[in-house]
Amino acid sequence: MSALAELTRLLATGRELTADDVQAVVPVLADPAVEAADKAGFLRALADKGETPAEVAAFARAFRARAVDPGVSAWSGEAIDIVGTGGDKVGAFNISSLVVLTLASAGVRVMKHGNRGITSKCGSADLLAALGVDLQAPPEKIRAGLAELGFAFFFAPAYHPTFKHIAPARKILADEGRRSIFNILGPLINPGRPAHIMLGSFSERWVPLLAEVLDLLGTEAGLAAHCVLGPDRGIDEFTTAGDNRVRGIGRLRQIDGLWSPAEIGLQCSPVEDLIGGDLDTNLAIVNALLDGRGPRGLVDTIVANTALALWVCGRTAAPSEGVALAREQLLGGAVRERIARAREFFQQT
Repeated sequence: MSALAELTRLLATGRELTADDVQAVVPVLADPAVEAADKAGFLRALADKGETPAEVAAFARAFRARAVDPGVSAWSGEAIDIVGTGGDKVGAFNISSLVVLTLASAGVRVMKHGNRGITSKCGSADLLAALGVDLQAPPEKIRAGLAELGFAFFFAPAYHPTFKHIAPARKILADEGRRSIFNILGPLINPGRPAHIMLGSFSERWVPLLAEVLDLLGTEAGLAAHCVLGPDRGIDEFTTAGDNRVRGIGRLRQIDGLWSPAEIGLQCSPVEDLIGGDLDTNLAIVNALLDGRGPRGLVDTIVANTALALWVCGRTAAPSEGVALAREQLLGGAVRERIARAREFFQQT
């Protein structure tokens, strides 16, 4: 019996994977010679058992080690990632992408790790590329952009080449309507290794689990969040559309509860204010936002996440203190100017 088949059998009995098990199985999952059906069987058994934080952290460490190094460690200690797991099926606008630009405008280094739309019509990579970011920029250009623009975007396929050998197994599971650990790993394996994170979870249940994983990975500070819209329905972001299940990470690990928008001085808004669409729709929303015509709930949600990120990075003493600065950056012309600078920067040879 192969190692993959043996671990699949053990998972079916409820046995948890050890760190050594994960180190042994990751090269097999990344091997193009191994049948996709066998990989899918292993991932199915792991999901059926239920991934533990220790198992997820072990997989994250293994794939971090296999990632292409962009050489940005000089900024990692101050930087933050703004990212969601996806998979909430609400169809929200690319909130995190606008938070990246707003934070960079406010002087915070941002290292965003993302991909084209997989569970949505428009992913972060789709929108940022349309705004002028070169997804295939070499690491030296990424480093120059981080210094000049205040943000970097790491296009996941360029930094995790082994994932292409796992994609066929993931497709098998997706066709069955099933998720796998790889639906969770993306936000945990940013190749830039930023010390801070704002992580949106597809599930309220996974908020504390993902926070624990990031603690195990040594994250300096962060916040995991899920906006609760109703039973089994929510958004993988902190939003103004409802109460938000939050859990702190690192030096904020004492944070644990339900936060309403009022916690940071904002009003509740209808979830319809947050809905996006395909790329053309979302580009039109960007223009409306920057013209001051965006839906109030969407504006406030971008402001809320920016304010929370300023707090996570230690720039403010409380989440509410960053609200005015965030709003000024978004609506006062700084984000529009940042987009223009980014377009010009990536057009330069």
